[in-house]
Amino acid sequence: MSITLSDQDKTTLRIAAYGAVTLLSAAGAAGGSPHKIATNGSIALGSATGLVGHVLAEYPKGKELNGKSVAKIADRVLPALTAVMSLLKEQAPEEADNFRSTVITAIGSATHHGQPSPIVADMIHKITKALDAA
Repeated sequence: MSITLSDQDKTTLRIAAYGAVTLLSAAGAAGGSPHKIATNGSIALGSATGLVGHVLAEYPKGKELNGKSVAKIADRVLPALTAVMSLLKEQAPEEADNFRSTVITAIGSATHHGQPSPIVADMIHKITKALDAA
């Protein structure tokens, strides 16, 4: 099945995936390793394949992932995760699985350096819950 995503759909997908890494990085600031989290998570997203990989090859532009607080970033990213999963489940179920797997792999890669702090673990739970809400 061939799927064509609109420019807005692609932007939402990028915000969702890179935003998940951004949220983990922000949560990891309390443990002192936000840059390592961001780097490892972004590298994992860059290794995605299929339609998801092609879309994620381009990082979101502008200030789409900026926010004055983690809550402001989460307000944009968590609904985007659910929206992308809903869109892909409807139009290309195999890509929905690919997207979910890609985000989960990025989370694992971002946090593989040790046991996640309670703050990071809570953010992982919120991200996973948003993925599964669709």
